[in-house]
Amino acid sequence: MSNPLGVHALVWAGGTGPDDVRRVVERSSACGYDLVEFSLHDVAPDREPVIDTAATRALLEQHGLQVACSRGLSADADVSSEDPAVVQRGLELAVHSLRVTSELGGTVLTGALYSAFGKASAPMSARGRANVVASLRELAREAEGLGMTLGLEICNRYETNVVNTARDALRLADDVGADNLVIHLDTYHMNIEETDLVTPVLEVGDRLGYVHVGENHRGYLGSGHVDLAGFFRALATTGYSGAITFESFSDAVVMRSLSDDLAIWRTLWEDSEDLARHALATMRGWLVAAGQHAG
Repeated sequence: MSNPLGVHALVWAGGTGPDDVRRVVERSSACGYDLVEFSLHDVAPDREPVIDTAATRALLEQHGLQVACSRGLSADADVSSEDPAVVQRGLELAVHSLRVTSELGGTVLTGALYSAFGKASAPMSARGRANVVASLRELAREAEGLGMTLGLEICNRYETNVVNTARDALRLADDVGADNLVIHLDTYHMNIEETDLVTPVLEVGDRLGYVHVGENHRGYLGSGHVDLAGFFRALATTGYSGAITFESFSDAVVMRSLSDDLAIWRTLWEDSEDLARHALATMRGWLVAAGQHAG
């Protein structure tokens, strides 16, 4: 398996200003990662740019790093709303994030592109789901024009009421019907919502397009109870060759809006360098073992 191995920028820095971006890119490269994932949580069409896309792209290219971006939507820009104005703002926000990702040189925008990020007060309505489907169809058309892929990240029930399991995501993707819409599995969320970490991988199969690897507590890999070795064996069984990105959060590194939304209030680690090097070595080890098992 030759999967690109990535690291979330929040392992290194909480902002996307020039100094933060340089630290993210330089440290990721020095550790040996292939890809960096930036959160666009603070990006919006009506705000000043929070990341210099041209300079960041040049820096990524200088260090030979791929890039992907992720985000969730906001309450006033939620495509699962029944309010047409709110839905329209959500679509505009997602399209803007798509273009930012393209300017960075990325070909994948993923995340909770289907709803506001946060615990919902009730189940999604039928009208809300119809709005999600229509919005994702439009966003997929925009992405196709840019040669890009969209990821449906499956998040737990405390972060969305739209997609909580692999089967939810497959049904939604079927209804959208776009060839450039892929499924994004995240072991942190799977640990909460799925019966195991193997069956969803097999169910999604060749529709899997992006992966987040993280522990149940979002700390060091291997220090929790998630069956990550089994998860990697399942990836090998299906022949998954896409990106696998390490995602971990601690209050040692803060992006205020995202950290609050994710309830990152504990100190799970303090040494970003040690965490990142450990994660890369651990993922490489699981990939090797999984390949041998599959063979």
